[in-house]
Amino acid sequence: MLLINGKTTSEQIKSEIAQRVAEIKKEGGKIPHLAAILVGNDGASQTYVGAKVKSCQQVGFESTLVRLEETVTEEELLKAVADINENPEIDGLIVQLPLPKHISVEKVTNKIKPEKDVDGFTPSNVGRMTLGWPSYVAATPYGIVELLKRYDIETSGKHCVVIGRSHIVGSPMSILMARNEYPGNCTVTLTHSRTKNLPEITKTADILIVAIGKPEFVTAEMVKEGATVIDVGIHRIADESKKSGFRLIGDVKFDEVAAKASAITPVPGGVGPMTIASLLYNTLLAAEGKIYSK
Repeated sequence: MLLINGKTTSEQIKSEIAQRVAEIKKEGGKIPHLAAILVGNDGASQTYVGAKVKSCQQVGFESTLVRLEETVTEEELLKAVADINENPEIDGLIVQLPLPKHISVEKVTNKIKPEKDVDGFTPSNVGRMTLGWPSYVAATPYGIVELLKRYDIETSGKHCVVIGRSHIVGSPMSILMARNEYPGNCTVTLTHSRTKNLPEITKTADILIVAIGKPEFVTAEMVKEGATVIDVGIHRIADESKKSGFRLIGDVKFDEVAAKASAITPVPGGVGPMTIASLLYNTLLAAEGKIYSK
C-alpha cells in the first residue's frame, strides 16, 4: 500500500515556488503578493488564514491580511474587495469562507476580479476550467491532481468515483478527472448524499475521491481491492489519549480501507497541506501573468 504524503509533497512544491521567487528577486521583478480578507472571529477560519500568511512568508511572497468585524455590512465587504481589485501591487485575493449569513457569498465571489481569483471560485475561472482553457483551478482539486501526478497514479481509462458535489471540491474534481490530459481521461461518476446504491457504485471505482463531509463515512465494504483512495474530509473528534484532547480523522475509515487500497491519503497530512501549496502556486501564476495576461 502506497501512502500518498501530501505534507511532503506540499513542502516540495513550496520549495519550488521559493526558488522561483528567488529568481524573480534576482531579475528585479515584482514579488508575488497575496491578500486575504477575514470576516469575524471564527477559530477555524483564523487558523486557516494564519497558515496561509505563514506559508507566504515561507516562500518569499508579500501578504496582506484584511480583518473585518462579524457585523461588517455587505456593502463594506464589497468595497474592501473592490479596493484590492484595483490595487496593482496585489496579485491574488482570497475571501475566507464561511461568511456571516447576512452576506451573499455569490455577490462577494462575483466581485473578485477573475485575474486575482486565486481560489478559482469566480464564474469566469470555473467556466474556463470546464472548457479546458487556462484558469485558476480551485486549490483543493488542483492539489489532488498534483498528488496523483507526482505519485504516478495511472488515471487514463480508469473509473473515478467522486463522492460529494460541492462547487469547491466535488464538481470541479469530476471535471478535472474527465479532461483529456494527465491526470485525467477517466470515466467519472459523480455521487452525493442522495445517490441510491452508493456502496455498489463506489466498489467499481479504480480511483475513489471522498469529499462528503461525514466522518469515516467510507468503510472497507465500499472500496474495491487495489483502488486509489483520496480522502478530502477532515474532522476533529474528542480523544482523551491526546494531549490536545482531540484527534483528526477524515471521511474514510483509514485503517480498514488502507488494508484494501493500493494507494491512500492520510488525514491529517494528505490533501490538506496541498490546498495551501496550490493557492501559492496560483498566486505565482497570477504574479507572472500566466493565466490572464497583465
